[in-house]
Amino acid sequence: MVRKEELTYKSRDRQSMIHAIKWIPEDKPVAILQIIHGMQEYVDRYDEYARFLAEKGILVMGNDHLGHGGSVTCNSNATKGFFCKDDPATVLVRDAHRLKKMVQEEYPGIPVFILGHSFGSFVAREYITRYGTGIQGAIIQGTAYMPTGTVNSLANLVNIMQLFSGTKKRSTMINNMAFKGYLKRIPNPRTKFDWLSHNEESIDKYIADPLDNFIFTLNGFATMAELLKRVQDINKMDDIPKNLPILITAGKEDPVGNYGEAPAKLFDIYKKQLQIQNVELKLYDNMRHELQQEIGREQVFEDQYQWLRKVIESVNKG
Repeated sequence: MVRKEELTYKSRDRQSMIHAIKWIPEDKPVAILQIIHGMQEYVDRYDEYARFLAEKGILVMGNDHLGHGGSVTCNSNATKGFFCKDDPATVLVRDAHRLKKMVQEEYPGIPVFILGHSFGSFVAREYITRYGTGIQGAIIQGTAYMPTGTVNSLANLVNIMQLFSGTKKRSTMINNMAFKGYLKRIPNPRTKFDWLSHNEESIDKYIADPLDNFIFTLNGFATMAELLKRVQDINKMDDIPKNLPILITAGKEDPVGNYGEAPAKLFDIYKKQLQIQNVELKLYDNMRHELQQEIGREQVFEDQYQWLRKVIESVNKG
């Protein structure tokens, strides 16, 4: 029987509370997996996936970013899609790290892994440059790799707009720029969110959920641009431990990763340029952006479990 626990803890912004969930196996966990969710969603969307892993002995946990999910509802002055005023890119990473330390204190000596999806993959990629020596592996899922000029242009435009409109302004123009072209390879899309997956039920739930279907603030887009600048800096990437096992994964129909090109590029950088020793790339046919929500997701669950199990066995052998 999987036990689900909710908790709150103080954010590194020093004023907000963070909402988090743990999915706890019946017996002593063999490992811990921390989910770092994407933009405009929340960690409880991974409930099916988390229960699958918890039933196999892996404790799964994750927090809702500032401005997302339960971290909105547990703070009376929170704004959806707004992180915090001061250095939100760092705060997001440190909020994830604080939860990791809290849970690790409850379960000492157990291997810890992270999974970062989409926007959360940027947080995870930054995390492993800072705290990579303290975990046993990372899954980078649904990630992007944007030209430096594009990232800088986005950052400059958003920062100028913040000066005139404020950090909590929601810009349809920036939102359209960010998601421009995501439907171009989908014939006769049913909704504007069809790029997320082939799963119509999941998409309809997303659209109906006010904690999913909202436009990021300018602060949110500025944070995304800042994270992209950091995680695409080859000098910062060189801080990733060379012996850290990494699985890079995505759907081949995922426009966020330019249909497999971005994950493949990141794989080449990690493996060839940075010479990280244990990097794997897994791309899925007929799958779009949200692997945990996609039709055929059971295969994704099993593949990620087998990767985790393989690394856990290696860690236990010493």
